[in-house]
Amino acid sequence: MVNLFIAHGPLKQSLLEQMKEDVNCVFARDPAARNLPEVLLVYPGVHAVLIYRVSHRLWLSEWKFVARWLSFLGRWLTNVDIHPGAKIGNRLFIDHGAGVVIGETAEIGNDVTLYHGVTLGGTSWNKEKRHPTLGNNVLVGAGAKILGPIRLGDNVRVGANSVVNKNVPACCTVVGIPGRIVHRKGVQIENAFGIELDHHLIPDPVGKALHCLVDRMDKMEKRISKTARPIKKDCTHCEADDACHVHARTEHSNAMEDN
Repeated sequence: MVNLFIAHGPLKQSLLEQMKEDVNCVFARDPAARNLPEVLLVYPGVHAVLIYRVSHRLWLSEWKFVARWLSFLGRWLTNVDIHPGAKIGNRLFIDHGAGVVIGETAEIGNDVTLYHGVTLGGTSWNKEKRHPTLGNNVLVGAGAKILGPIRLGDNVRVGANSVVNKNVPACCTVVGIPGRIVHRKGVQIENAFGIELDHHLIPDPVGKALHCLVDRMDKMEKRISKTARPIKKDCTHCEADDACHVHARTEHSNAMEDN
């Protein structure tokens, strides 16, 4: 018989109760959601999660083939591939849904949000833990890939199209290929739903490095201009405010000798 209950802390939550939470969480995270019929009928991410809930119960009850067949049907209907063996907490929201892949040994905490194109993939063919673990309140941007048996702590944000293959502590923002931590928070995300969508505020590490390089070049040029010796304007090709390449090279050599 299929088990319709799952241990959830000190309580046991029924399948219907968990499904109800999956549907209701959409209104808190998607401003486009207007009413319950719309969410139930036209949200493929919601359909995928609801189908997963049933297939996961079948998987736990050793109805492996039926569970895989149901997950295959869900993939065909929603373009979201969730293995029935994955462990997913409450109130998972998959926005838009298209192209999301969640592997067999993946583990997802509560109140997680995934955007389209996200992959929770493995890096090994061994029959062991090979997919990532996501903590609570994690947000993964569109197209991001989280690979291997790594762990993302609570309140982590992953930028769009990032590739994460190392553990990430709690309350951090990760961007890039490979993913690098660009922002840390000493406290939890200050939002009623545990999520921030200010993607435009994510730091740009490459841009920051270029700014630092330009600042150093400006300082070096000012230092050279202060220590350079005057150029003798004895060349007929030298203009009033410019020197020929011979005199310009001599000026640079003089400055280097002084330093």
